[in-house]
Amino acid sequence: MLTRLWDRAALAPVDAAGRFPEIVALPASLPSVAELFTFMRDAELRFRTLRMRIEERTLTARGETLVAMDVAVQHSGHARVITTEPGRGTAGNFELWISDGETVRTYSGTHRLGTSRPVRNRPRGLDRDFPGPSRVYEPITPLPLETLSELFVHPAGYCQNVLATGRTWISGTDIVNGREAIVLECSHPRSIERAADRPDFHIQVAADRAEGIITRLVETIGGEVTREAVVTSLEPDAPLAPGTFDFDFPDGTTMLF
Repeated sequence: MLTRLWDRAALAPVDAAGRFPEIVALPASLPSVAELFTFMRDAELRFRTLRMRIEERTLTARGETLVAMDVAVQHSGHARVITTEPGRGTAGNFELWISDGETVRTYSGTHRLGTSRPVRNRPRGLDRDFPGPSRVYEPITPLPLETLSELFVHPAGYCQNVLATGRTWISGTDIVNGREAIVLECSHPRSIERAADRPDFHIQVAADRAEGIITRLVETIGGEVTREAVVTSLEPDAPLAPGTFDFDFPDGTTMLF
């Protein structure tokens, strides 16, 4: 169990060749929570390219919703995320986010709306010697903020600012889509949205033993599952097609900015 807040989200080691994982591989035995968080922080340092599919099911008063996210990453800077709702079944049912490290483009197939803008500059002064909790992880290849693709591939901030604020422990191992994962439990984290700020809120996270990427996230309230997101396909260092990160807005697109 974690006895003090883990605050090493921004402390990825650096040598003359660049950043490298602090923990190359997990031990055969179960790691401590702090060791697992450090291993997860460096997840994107373990691959050059990545293909991944996430399927998220949420249960609300309107019923169950399924959303799928297809992610492609090529260091450094190139990323594409296509989000769909398989249950809707329409040809234009997708949202695209694509970046070359300098420009971010988005396109809504449903509404035929597009945007193109420079990558957002990071706040100045983050390189100063702030305490650990006041520093943030700087990704090699950014992904859309506040999305599961960002959370699963860059879990450092989530480990530090959410999981580490609750009662957190390693509960064992599991197999997620044919890959071994370390399972972590977190009861009543403090840094969450107000709707889930209740003592019976619980998070279970499965972290891939080889890569450190989150491969399953389950949220429950009062023992009832309200959200479950699972990686159904994970291919680190996968070959990517030459046009993976190419995109031209279709005719008839309305550009918002």
